[in-house]
Amino acid sequence: MFFYQELEAILDTSNVEEKINRFNIFYKKFLENQVIFDNNHIPKELKKPSYSSFLKIVKPTSLPPIKNFKDINGKKYLVHTILHIEYSAIDLAIDAALRFKNLPIKYYKDWLEVADDEIRHFIMLEKLLKELGGYYGEFEVHKNLFEAMQKTPDFLSRMACVPRYLEANGLDQNPKIMEKLNSNKDSFNTKLIEALKVILNEEVDHVKKGDIWFKYECERLNLDPKTTYLEAIERVFPGSTKRKMDINFAMRKEAGFSCDELKFLSKKDDCK
Repeated sequence: MFFYQELEAILDTSNVEEKINRFNIFYKKFLENQVIFDNNHIPKELKKPSYSSFLKIVKPTSLPPIKNFKDINGKKYLVHTILHIEYSAIDLAIDAALRFKNLPIKYYKDWLEVADDEIRHFIMLEKLLKELGGYYGEFEVHKNLFEAMQKTPDFLSRMACVPRYLEANGLDQNPKIMEKLNSNKDSFNTKLIEALKVILNEEVDHVKKGDIWFKYECERLNLDPKTTYLEAIERVFPGSTKRKMDINFAMRKEAGFSCDELKFLSKKDDCK
């Protein structure tokens, strides 16, 4: 089994069950050292997301806000929204392992482990959605995460902008959702909170992996990590360094962010 060729086939797979099954087979072979690194493989240009055949994609501004945590439709929409993030994160992790070559084997182990985690998160949330009588594809979605993948074809930008920016934003937002679910507590919301706790704890590790490999590349290129990070996210997400961010300081520190970075992003004088 060829490493990059098979990963690209998995990335392109649009049937969710088939994608997960195919990844599980591949991941097992990878862990058993039964894959060949076909370093001459050239990854295809990213043109459309793997979910484009079964989800209706709209602009983010066309999507309704998440504000109803009480009735069935509100719960379904919330779970569906998070579920779509997790599906997109599967593809992001697979593409991170696929697109960048000649890195230490630990790099590929890290991002395949992330993909494995994201699959587990997806299955966990899909089960909850089905409890509500919902299904993946019931609501419209945006393709922001796919576009982030398109905008970061180089290794440095990808590590800065996906794990260290987009996933790190999740560390800030997840607790806020849990807080709202807590204030509308019922048996379903309690189960969703437990799922979100699992996701939050594991996402810290995902951001940390991105932090390690971002700093690895900065060191290789003799670049200052803070300056390089801020330049990268501003280039890919214009205005991102200008706004005041509501930061989860404890979890971002655990994931590798420096106090100086956190003060700049939060526009605060300390990083507490």
